[in-house]
Amino acid sequence: MSEPVIKCENVYKIFGANAEKMLKDSNGNVDAKTFQENGCIVGVNNASFEVSKGEMLVVMGLSGSGKSTLLRCISRLTDATGGKIFIEGQDLLQLNNKDLIDLRRNKMGMVFQSFALLPHKTVVENIAFPLQIKGVKTEDSISKAMDMVKLVGLDGRENYFPRELSGGQQQRVGIARSLAVEPDIWFLDEPFSALDPLIRKEMQDEFLRLQEKLQKTIMFITHDFDEALKLADRIAIMKDGIIEQLDTPANIVLNPATEYVRKFTEEVPREKVLLIEDIMDKTKDNLGDLKVSKDEIIENVAEKILTQEKSVAVIDNDNNIIGSINPAKIINTVFGGRKNNI
Repeated sequence: MSEPVIKCENVYKIFGANAEKMLKDSNGNVDAKTFQENGCIVGVNNASFEVSKGEMLVVMGLSGSGKSTLLRCISRLTDATGGKIFIEGQDLLQLNNKDLIDLRRNKMGMVFQSFALLPHKTVVENIAFPLQIKGVKTEDSISKAMDMVKLVGLDGRENYFPRELSGGQQQRVGIARSLAVEPDIWFLDEPFSALDPLIRKEMQDEFLRLQEKLQKTIMFITHDFDEALKLADRIAIMKDGIIEQLDTPANIVLNPATEYVRKFTEEVPREKVLLIEDIMDKTKDNLGDLKVSKDEIIENVAEKILTQEKSVAVIDNDNNIIGSINPAKIINTVFGGRKNNI
């Protein structure tokens, strides 16, 4: 198995004058309340996990849960108080400033909630800017920036200034700018939360299209569970600096590890999470012409299945029929009682 791109071992981030001493004295058993009484705020509490190449890990939690602090520790915008962080096997906390800057410039892309575009530069100039900082010739950086303009669907607007763009278009410029340096690792901190719902959905779709094409290793922060379900390969749910559960979207909804996660997920519509494979029957009788993949999310194919009079064939990746699904099963999953959904 290949080495993880990101690896965290017992990472802590504690704010306050006595943070390091208190962490040392606690032997790793950090109680947020005790620390608070001693003038310290616990941002991240004993986080250990790995992110594989090409994986999208979505970190979520309510405001103040520690998700953005964790991301800032992994990009070393904030120094962790304790633990180890490895980026492609390199010990991040041991890097000197020069090596850290090189790593950020060449390996990491970052997109934040605020677009932070330069108002006096055009779209293409904003995108080319980080390349020019790296020393890329102006002509080459503009050529690369134009490729990014096309990639994020802003053709024809390359000479607009930020004030002439909508919020969604500005966010696309921010995404294009972070992609211009061709990062292997992409950190996104609530990049779509300032957008209205319709544009947000468009940006999520666009983001999934980009990821399918580029296969970046991504950590994506959000407080929106629907967004997490749509985007994530795995989801980490944080509370008070602790990762309560890290698992696939389906497992988090179906098998919550803690009471907090259960409450967090209890209102989630099952059809957004479950795959056809999760509710199909093994029988292969009385099938109509329609076929659906076992890996489809129910919500995406429910409408098609509900128009059928006969059961629908369920196929695997090699196009073999492995089971069937009846329209009534879809109705029961989508509209039936929660406890009888499966």
